[in-house]
Amino acid sequence: MHMIPVHETIIRLLLGAVIGGIVGFEREIHGRAAGFRTQLIVCVASVLIMIISENYYFRIHNLDSTLRIDPARISAGALIGIGFLGAGVIIKSGFAIRGLTTAASIWIVSAIGLAIGGGLYFEGIFTFVITIIALMALRTLEKRIKVLRYKIITVSTPLFQDNEDTITSILKNHGFHIHTINYEKNTARSEFIYNFTVSSRDKDAIRKIFLKLSSVDFVNTLKISG
Repeated sequence: MHMIPVHETIIRLLLGAVIGGIVGFEREIHGRAAGFRTQLIVCVASVLIMIISENYYFRIHNLDSTLRIDPARISAGALIGIGFLGAGVIIKSGFAIRGLTTAASIWIVSAIGLAIGGGLYFEGIFTFVITIIALMALRTLEKRIKVLRYKIITVSTPLFQDNEDTITSILKNHGFHIHTINYEKNTARSEFIYNFTVSSRDKDAIRKIFLKLSSVDFVNTLKISG
């Protein structure tokens, strides 16, 4: 058994840089935290880790062929480490969770790097093609899907006026499904405060309901979040 030649090492590292850079560029142009440089470095690092694993295996095997070394152990540890890196770009704000696609792209870029580092060129490049299709071509399809959107609508009304049924009716007429209603009382400002947790598949429904509730006489303040 022989160690990986220098020219083969260079090819693998450069190919990893190109693939990681392309995936990172797609993330970069969409304003994501882990962009061009991050994805490139992750992919090249994964390639290098796999090269080290293989060379370490060959070196030990040549010293003593009776030794049993698992060359995948170092790369397995690398994937765990990449998982922590991916978790750092995930942000939760209200009902919205951002960064999942970027985290997934970091993880798959590292896997592609390990494949290339192990000399599995076809597998790595084919996975790269699928990844680019998922990130770019499927973006258009994803925008056409009517996603269920969750929002919290906070409405304050004058104290001692029961306007819940009226507000509920307006929400339902605009296509909202009401999941929960929480109540608050602000004596200092003489207000009842209703917190409606709602959902809708109509992306324009939020704007429409905001304009509708803003025009209602008994609504003192209005806030939509989530």
